[in-house]
Amino acid sequence: MRLLRVIASASGWLALATLWFWAWHLKDPHLRFMRAWELPLLLAMLVAGIAIAWRFARGNLRPVALGLAFAALLTALCNEAASHQHRAEVNASEGPLAQALGAHFIVGYDDAKNLRELARKGLIGGIFVTGRNVKGRTAAELRDEIEGLQALRREAGLPPLIVATDQEGGSVSRLSPLVERQPALASLLDADVPDNELTQRAHAYGAQQGKALAALGITLNFSPVVDLRPGRAPGRWDFHTRIDERAISADPAITAQVALAYELGLESAGVRGTLKHFPGLGGVAEDTHHFAAELRTPVAQLAAHDWKPFQDVSKHSDAAIMLGHVILVEFDAEYPVSFSRKIVQRVIRGEWGYQGLLVTDDLTMGAAYNRGLCDATVRALGAGVDLLLIAFDHDKYFDAMHCALQAARQGTLDLPMQERSSARRLQSFR
Repeated sequence: MRLLRVIASASGWLALATLWFWAWHLKDPHLRFMRAWELPLLLAMLVAGIAIAWRFARGNLRPVALGLAFAALLTALCNEAASHQHRAEVNASEGPLAQALGAHFIVGYDDAKNLRELARKGLIGGIFVTGRNVKGRTAAELRDEIEGLQALRREAGLPPLIVATDQEGGSVSRLSPLVERQPALASLLDADVPDNELTQRAHAYGAQQGKALAALGITLNFSPVVDLRPGRAPGRWDFHTRIDERAISADPAITAQVALAYELGLESAGVRGTLKHFPGLGGVAEDTHHFAAELRTPVAQLAAHDWKPFQDVSKHSDAAIMLGHVILVEFDAEYPVSFSRKIVQRVIRGEWGYQGLLVTDDLTMGAAYNRGLCDATVRALGAGVDLLLIAFDHDKYFDAMHCALQAARQGTLDLPMQERSSARRLQSFR
């Protein structure tokens, strides 16, 4: 009997700690699937926890248990109120400052109707179209939806929205079946063909894909993957990154050859590609969708090997570069590359002289979001990153935009940096 009481007591304290943790992380992207009923469920469980603590807690433990439960309840309500406040303040924003900051954001969506005012007022710079936007729909319906948003921009005298997607081919083909599914780019290497024929095949692949994307209104494709193939199976906790399945080759020269031809094929159809994921995820075991990750490969080795495709393709094309949420320990042991000013300014803009577009990987991925979305947003803008992607949990755009507005009003953003970024975006998507 005593053992049962001990187990029940321990379970109760564990439950209270779990509810407090949940309240603190209310609306976490990992819980997006339960967004519509998350708060009512949490509140109901906290109220039940308070009742149980009142009934069964003994002596001095009762006020402690009740205090934890009430603190969790208050935390949840405060987080919910802050979320509503941020949304309201962003929706009410207007003017040059709001437009200048909004132009940095590429935002996913469930219902395009929710984007209309943001697009019309210039509070976003682009949209991200993925599987949930094409399921059960025709190409004409998606095309008309995108064109409707672009019409709002024209009427408002604003630059067109960047319309982005993730159509790599193979396992990452977000717009299929509206866009014909192609095998992964690496499949072009299956046949033993001369270099010139390989280049022709990759160009034709890109042109075919680009034509289909352009017909829908897509202007930016987050492809190709130029991380080098690591030659090992994905780890147990690698649910989504899976570079070995998506990379072109372990050879930087072959990767660059195929990627460049593919990119030029995309561009021939009016679609810009994106080289991902700098600094190269081939040497990263962790899945940055969920976990923090470090890259400890010596920089000299990366520069001579992993970075070659990024440099070679970007020199001969208009491709953007996507920054991964991995810490490059030797250069910046504190911040991921996606919002590291040291790496963006010293390496990419400095040593490489690259003046094209830089875009973050999705800021609602665990490796970025868990460090603080506000901090990641402001630091990415301060680093000189041109486009901030908020795709999976697009509701987080309002929190990120609110942080950007606050930083700008407090004078903590580098305004000349923002002006240079604006010039790059306008030049790229005229």
